[in-house]
Amino acid sequence: MKRRTLLALAASTVLLAACNQSPTNNAADTKATDSAASGGSDLLQRINNGGTINVGTEGTYPPFTYHDESGKLTGYDVEVTRAVADKLGVKVEFKETQWDAMLAGLDSKRFDMVANQVSLTTPERLAKYDKATPYSWSGAVVLAPTDDNRYSSWEGLKGLRSAQSLSSNYGELAERYGAEIVPVDGMAQAIQLVKQDRADFTMNDNLAVLDYLKKFPDANLEIKLVAPANEQTGSGLVLLKGDDAVVAKLDEAMAALVADGTLTKLSQEFFGADISQQK
Repeated sequence: MKRRTLLALAASTVLLAACNQSPTNNAADTKATDSAASGGSDLLQRINNGGTINVGTEGTYPPFTYHDESGKLTGYDVEVTRAVADKLGVKVEFKETQWDAMLAGLDSKRFDMVANQVSLTTPERLAKYDKATPYSWSGAVVLAPTDDNRYSSWEGLKGLRSAQSLSSNYGELAERYGAEIVPVDGMAQAIQLVKQDRADFTMNDNLAVLDYLKKFPDANLEIKLVAPANEQTGSGLVLLKGDDAVVAKLDEAMAALVADGTLTKLSQEFFGADISQQK
């Protein structure tokens, strides 16, 4: 009888402890859930509270992200990000990393977002990441001598000589329009062949060509054709999918930078043209 009583008391004690413990855990879970619901993500809370956002970038990709002669990190993407941070009322800390590790760093939450000319063109990336309103637009352009007036349409490229890397998308595009390919190792060699009249034109990315023309304004070359808007891609701040409230704030800040002319000013500073608007 005594043994049975002791067992009953032990069972009652365990049951009472379990009953007392359950509401406590539920309360903690409810509190955490309520906090997430009311305050949003950690990133959103930092933005709302004027904290710091961490941004991944290369630092070795001029004119988008690089170090100037004084060693300061700058570039179009970097300065746009700083301007966005100013609009949000937050500080920004850049974390430099190699391109190959950029999105992996985002996945591991080493930083909150990426500013490095990311356009999210593949289904896999679109399913995994979100992109704020693009701050740069780019597409294929045709670069040829200034005094050459044969470039009224893309179809007019048929039969002309195009200096292109055989493995590049631009080489394939030139072939699609019926151009004769003059093989080169890269953009620098392609431009030299055009200047030497060993090729009629070269095709490359708009931003790369604008960067060249800004550095060499006396090259006697100009952009003759620009890809239509539906063939251009936009690059913007990229973050992990699911933080819609943060994306909305980034979009709002970007809209303000468009409205007050900041994006146009930065575009002109780094490229000599407005790359912030789709044309």
